[in-house]
Formats: sequence, C-alpha cells, structure tokens
Amino acid sequence: MKHKIINSSFFILILATIVLNFGTACNKSKNTPTPNTPPVTTAFALGADVSWITEQEAAGKRFFNSAGTVTEGMLLLSQLGANTIRLRVWVNPALPYNAIADVIVKAQRAKNLGMRIMIDFHYSDTWADPGAQAKPAAWASLNFTDLKAALATHTTSILTQLKTAGITPEWVQIGNETSNGMLWPDGKATTNMANFAALITTGYNATKAVFANAKVIVHLNNGNDNAMYRWLFDGLTTNGAMYDVIGMSLYPSYASTDWATVNNNCDFNMKDMISRYNKEVMIVEVGMPWDNTNCNAFLTDIIAKCKAIPNAKSLGVLYWEPQCYGNWQGYSLGAFDNSGKPTRALDAFR
Repeated sequence: MKHKIINSSFFILILATIVLNFGTACNKSKNTPTPNTPPVTTAFALGADVSWITEQEAAGKRFFNSAGTVTEGMLLLSQLGANTIRLRVWVNPALPYNAIADVIVKAQRAKNLGMRIMIDFHYSDTWADPGAQAKPAAWASLNFTDLKAALATHTTSILTQLKTAGITPEWVQIGNETSNGMLWPDGKATTNMANFAALITTGYNATKAVFANAKVIVHLNNGNDNAMYRWLFDGLTTNGAMYDVIGMSLYPSYASTDWATVNNNCDFNMKDMISRYNKEVMIVEVGMPWDNTNCNAFLTDIIAKCKAIPNAKSLGVLYWEPQCYGNWQGYSLGAFDNSGKPTRALDAFR
C-alpha cells in the first residue's frame, strides 16, 4: 500500500494480550473457527490483506456480520467468499505488529479457516512503498554483498519459522510496491537496476529453498500504468531476475481517470505482462473509499476481467485491509462501514 500511516498512540501490548483478545472476541460469537479445516481448493484467489487485524483487536475494534453478531474478522471475510489472506512482514518494527510472532498468530488463524496465505516482505522496519524503501536500521551500513546476505537470512528465517508452525504460504512477495526498486539506495531501480534484480533473485532463491512450490511475486503499484511496468520488468529481464508472478496494486482514487478506465487499462496491462514476459499476474491490492457507491461495481468488474484472462494466467484479486473502519489510522479505503459491518462492496467476492 502506498499510503503513509500515522502510528497508533495507544500503549504497546504484548502478543499474549493479542491472542487473549482474539479468544475473547471469538467467545462472544458462536462462529468460532474450526481448527484443521481442509485447505481451500478454489483456483482463483479472492481475499484480503488483513495485517492490521491484531492491532485493531488490541485497540478494541470488533467486527459484525449483517445481523449484528460479533464475528472474528477473518472468519467473517471467509463467510463473504474470501479464500486467501495476505500478511506483511517487517524486519524490526517499533511495535510487535508485523514481526514474526504476530505474523504466525494471524497465519495460524487463516490456516485454521482453510484459507490460502500470501507473505508480503517489505524488507524494512516500517512501510515500504513507491515513495519509501528504507533499509532496516540493522542493515543500514552493510555493503551490497552483505545486504544480499541479510535479505536471504531474513527471508529464510521468517519462512522457516512459518514452516515450523505448520504454515505453508502459497505466494511470497519479494518487496512491496517496488516500482523503483527496494532497499534504497543500493537497490533503487532508476540508479542500479542490476542491484535490484540481484535482490529479487536473492529473495527468490531463499524462498524456494524453504518452500519450493511457493510462487514468488514482484509487486508494483498502479496496475493501470503499462509504461511503468514495461520499464521495470524489461530492466529485471535484462538483468536476469528470477520470479514467478507480476503483482499489482489498483487504487482508482489515485488515478486521473474514472474507475472503469482504470480497470480497462489494468486489463490491457495484465494481458501485456503475460504475453511479454510469459508470467502469471495477480492483483494483490485493491481499494476504494468505503462509502463510494461505485465500490461494488469496481470490484465486481476487475474480478470478472481477471477471471476472463485466458489459461487462468490471472491468479486472483485481494482487497487491502477491507476490515478497517472508523478512519482507522487515517485509512478510509476499507470495505466496512462505520459500525464495523461489511459494505456491499464485498458482495463481489460471492
């Protein structure tokens, strides 16, 4: 996600409290997830990044179905038709959220619901997006050889801990919205595309060493911008980068045209990426203001366009933090209303 978010001001809660709050929320509802649910077999991924969910719960946020019954957030999304959960990973965050223990808590919940899992490595201590790709503080003084080694070690460590916990991600994202590379300045694409490609390949190799069948994603913002995608992926191709899937963000609010044109341009771009690079594509982030009356039409249309791409080369559509409501941390592009209930936008998942 490309937005800068203001950190919460409430006190730091330990992860044990997060788990306790989760249990309390589930006890309030009869819709408690059943452990060891058989895995989802749906080929097309529909789902959401819900990385904020434990932090929301710790702050007292609760989620409600259409009848007003308190329902655990991932379960509620599953009941609405979602089959996939995406989770971001930070290296050494200031708060415990998005560090490995928190990621495992959320991934285990998704697994217990039979949901598929995507891991999104930011390779930063905080938000990584087109305007900010800061190295983790612990990596700041490393030379490029050691920087690649640190990326590999971090990737291997996180994925190995997930594997030990019995969690198998289906997709692993190397970097977040890397339209100008990552781990600046070393991996900035406009100044050193070869370095950026080497970082991508390092993450690819580390991923495959732990989960050989996981698909590795390179993720850019503005999925409607074909020229940017051609520039970046031509550069990665020239420099021998290894990856499996081209991931896209799509936020009509940040485009200069209407949502229908954004979707049409994204459709063209997806088909071009498949043809030009012989890769699969996936929309890993979408969002629109929760009270926009076009949100359902936007989401329904882009899902239909993805499903219509020949040979199932478009893998899915994920909403970014749809469970956010009440202007949570300044974010208003979720898909829940101010009472904590899903809007009709998510009817598109059905």
